[in-house]
Amino acid sequence: MGLHHITWRATASALSSADVLADAIAWLIGDAEAVELDRSTSYHGPELTLVTASSASKRKALQSLAKLGEANLKQLQSEMKQRMDDQHVLHFRLTIDSVVEGEPKLAIGSATGTVKGQAKFEVYSGRSEEEQLENTFIEAHELLKGK
Repeated sequence: MGLHHITWRATASALSSADVLADAIAWLIGDAEAVELDRSTSYHGPELTLVTASSASKRKALQSLAKLGEANLKQLQSEMKQRMDDQHVLHFRLTIDSVVEGEPKLAIGSATGTVKGQAKFEVYSGRSEEEQLENTFIEAHELLKGK
């Protein structure tokens, strides 16, 4: 049980520091080499940098999810039905400032200045889907306690 993978995405404008954002996402994913920067220009001319990171390592993906902290995990767990799609991918956003500060907070709505998170949960037939999803959150909570 656990996660198949986790992906993080954020956009840094010309007015923000892409390197600071990349460092923050590297901390979140737990691997600086997993971070990719794609620099381009927007339709109106200013430079934009898309910062992405993902991990297909089940253990690293779960550790990354656990970095959200107790309160965020509980909120995601309680809102799982609204946030999860048919492929068992949990969708959520964090505020950029909170990720940069190392204290991730879930964003309210889809305002600008967010880090998009997608966590693909493992769900197998023959066992209760709800139980498998809950067990993944329990594993993430246990990783927090083991810090």
